[in-house]
Amino acid sequence: MPSSVEALFQPITFQHGPEWKNRFMLAPLTNQQSHPNGLLSEAEYRWLTMRAQGGFGLTMTCAAHVAAQGQGFPGQLGIFADDHIPGLSRLAAEIRANGSVSSVQLHHAGNRSPKDLVGEPLCPSDDPETGARAFTGAEVEGLVESFAAAAVRAEKAGFDGVEIHGAHGYVVAQFLSPELNRRTDAYGGSVENRARLLFEIIDAIRGRTRPDFQLGLRLSPERFGLRLAEIVEVTQEVLRQGRIDFLDMSLWDVAKEPVEDEFKGRKLAAYFAELDRGPVRLGAAGKIMTGAQAAELLADGYDYAVIGRAAILHHDFPERVRRDPGFEPVARPVSRGHLEAEGLSPAFVDYMGNWPGFVEAA
Repeated sequence: MPSSVEALFQPITFQHGPEWKNRFMLAPLTNQQSHPNGLLSEAEYRWLTMRAQGGFGLTMTCAAHVAAQGQGFPGQLGIFADDHIPGLSRLAAEIRANGSVSSVQLHHAGNRSPKDLVGEPLCPSDDPETGARAFTGAEVEGLVESFAAAAVRAEKAGFDGVEIHGAHGYVVAQFLSPELNRRTDAYGGSVENRARLLFEIIDAIRGRTRPDFQLGLRLSPERFGLRLAEIVEVTQEVLRQGRIDFLDMSLWDVAKEPVEDEFKGRKLAAYFAELDRGPVRLGAAGKIMTGAQAAELLADGYDYAVIGRAAILHHDFPERVRRDPGFEPVARPVSRGHLEAEGLSPAFVDYMGNWPGFVEAA
């Protein structure tokens, strides 16, 4: 095995929680295959436990909503009620039994919550485009509590940790966005104020969970009204404080340049690799389809690779790379039968039909 790819199979340790046996993290992937009330389905259980069996160092759930009013899509996994704990407990136990570390991604969709699911969506400020109204001050406090309470449920269910979803234009990113967040209180205005919600969530989870509970954060630096310079600034402060264990940067494509003209000329990934991160581990997602691409990310200064599409195509992607460093996923589009054999339910396969060129036409 080439030494560059071999590095992907070195264990990785953290300030809190268990080490991962390798540098592969399963991306938190939307799939619409849980029950309408947020309870874990057999389909979701099968999808995730197959990835744990397939060799991922960390098996991350899809985005799980921390409040009923924060649901982002139909069939979303929930973690907003104690009723969700039994199903999550079964899932956590099976992930651990297969030698993988387990984590729940904590999510609130904010103004991206469909009205037909939640009634009135909420946003940092009134948003005529989506019909969302602004969180009151008390509701912002309640939002922090929702994330903390969800983390406590994940801990009770036996998960090794959680990841805060701060990316992709959902509620934490909405607060970070100067376009969507026009508040005039302590949560709006300056970058520091717009990032206040994020830091309060981090502190609340740390304060309410056991010392060895693993805490991650997902951020994205572009789109949805975000500005790269501001996200770099917020990221550096998160890293400086050292309260999280791992940072998961969702970059759309780890090889791309930034969209903002003044930052072009180098990889978007480079702006985060060069930050002083102390003991926090850094990973990235974005079109990593081969072991060689994952190894290149490590060579660029990252600690682990976040695998999405390749994990959908092959539940055992890490194991295949371990056996064959030159392994490349099956060509797309793929058949429904291939995806169903890889642990995707019919609903998940239907959802993947929204990705151009991924699933063969019926």
